Amino acid sequence: MSEYMGVASSGPSAAFFDLDRTLIAGSSAFTLAAAARSARLLPTTAFIRAGLAATAFKFFGSKDGTTEAARQQVLSFVTGQRQDDLTALNEHVLPVLLNRIRPEARRLLDLHRQAGRSTFIVSAAPQEIVGPLALSLGMTGGIGTRAEVHDGIYTGELVGPFCYGEGKVVALGELARWDGLDLSQCYAYSDSASDLPMLEAVGHPVVVNPDKRLERHARCHGWPVVHFRQQTKQVARRTLAGLTTTAIAASSFAIGAKVASSRQRNARWFRPSG
Repeated sequence: MSEYMGVASSGPSAAFFDLDRTLIAGSSAFTLAAAARSARLLPTTAFIRAGLAATAFKFFGSKDGTTEAARQQVLSFVTGQRQDDLTALNEHVLPVLLNRIRPEARRLLDLHRQAGRSTFIVSAAPQEIVGPLALSLGMTGGIGTRAEVHDGIYTGELVGPFCYGEGKVVALGELARWDGLDLSQCYAYSDSASDLPMLEAVGHPVVVNPDKRLERHARCHGWPVVHFRQQTKQVARRTLAGLTTTAIAASSFAIGAKVASSRQRNARWFRPSG
């Protein structure tokens, strides 16, 4: 695996990891939506939409902005909600996500740390989830989507860009300036063509379990292509059961009713204190 992370660089560098289908198997959005539904923060109709989007993402990857739209749908429920309520979901979300970290990804994190590199999650998922998850993995930090908060309540607006596509490059650029990183010495890992801007922004792009568009691009440009195992059998059984339940619920709901359609710094990152 060391051939996919190189040797110690001559200057400050970091390794950036996409979350869904890269660090973890499947979509974090479904896990977040399920926890929010259990906490009565997410309506049933929105949960069904999130579940179907996660199912499509699991089997087909990113396509025509589907992932961005799904994330925006999941994040839309925070408007008018308390930030403390979303942060409290970590009690249920983090154990699930940690259990779904790919073994190969854990080894890569260790190798990059041993080489003296900082390691970051870069994801469209909420910063309230991405930051603590990165800390739990012993990473340097997490870069996620930040929603505006006023008096502890979400306003429904974003602080900086949505951390997706070009938005990730904006966040990486700010981090590079802040930490003195040389992006030409940095690494980035992702499965999705939506992350081409991030992959092209670093000197060492690596594609992981890529979708078809990203794999074609990687082959044409000579980028390393690696395939991590999807997940353990135990996690696979639970995921399949959850997705099946969601599909059944969506079908039943569709029969009975029509599904209802419902300036600060750019995308700051989470760091452990000290």
